[in-house]
Amino acid sequence: MLVLSSQPVGRIFRAFIEPAVAAGRVIMDIYARGHSVTVKADQSPVTEADEQAERVILESLETSLPDLPVIAEEQVAAGRIPDIGDAFILVDPLDGTREFISRNGEFTVNIALVRHRRPVAGVIYAPALGRLFYGEQGHGAWQATIAPDGDPASVRFQPIRPRPAPADGLTVVASRSHRDAETEAFLKSQNVRELVSAGSSLKFCLLAAGEADLYPRFGRTMEWDIAAGDAILTAAGGIVTCADGTPLLYGKQDRGFDNPPFIARGSASTHP
Repeated sequence: MLVLSSQPVGRIFRAFIEPAVAAGRVIMDIYARGHSVTVKADQSPVTEADEQAERVILESLETSLPDLPVIAEEQVAAGRIPDIGDAFILVDPLDGTREFISRNGEFTVNIALVRHRRPVAGVIYAPALGRLFYGEQGHGAWQATIAPDGDPASVRFQPIRPRPAPADGLTVVASRSHRDAETEAFLKSQNVRELVSAGSSLKFCLLAAGEADLYPRFGRTMEWDIAAGDAILTAAGGIVTCADGTPLLYGKQDRGFDNPPFIARGSASTHP
């Protein structure tokens, strides 16, 4: 996909970047001073950082995009799920809570816009790493460096694109916290040169930036976990499908917003 502008612009970009960085600032404040961990009904961990970051994002989106319903992870866990139509926003205020707890820095803030069941814009911010990614359908994808206390308005973005599949084998990114037998079996069918463990939605960003080639995921994920990464990778020129090759769709409210197994590829040439 052709990058149409040297810097991301527009209403959605501005509405997503500012709360992502603000949420990152809140997360890093809690990261520095310590936090307690509780367990939700689905046995996943949640911290004060998840809850406070989500509050910051929702307050910002209510002002900037009041016409769009928001499906946010902790709101869903509390049973607060708005009706959705053809367009809605997905929010994961702290993707990679396990990485946050283990203090390896590989956690992110994810915000995505879904239209007609596909993510068309998304931001991913890794505050501990200072890496910010944005992608929008028809306009391309970018990355920037910004500290949690930085000013989003002054950041300069660089366009990113996936790389062609290397002839000597693929660099595959896989979950640091969620590896399973089905993933291992799939990897045996691929020409893998290097296997890199990474946490949270950063895996999509590594593909979009040409730093890796393939990301298979057969374990459970939720729509808010992956929508922003899907949007960024697809805008950059990559591909995300269900494991059987069919389109990966969003807005699956009748399934509790669970995703099927999927495969993300930086290049069509990574398809077997």
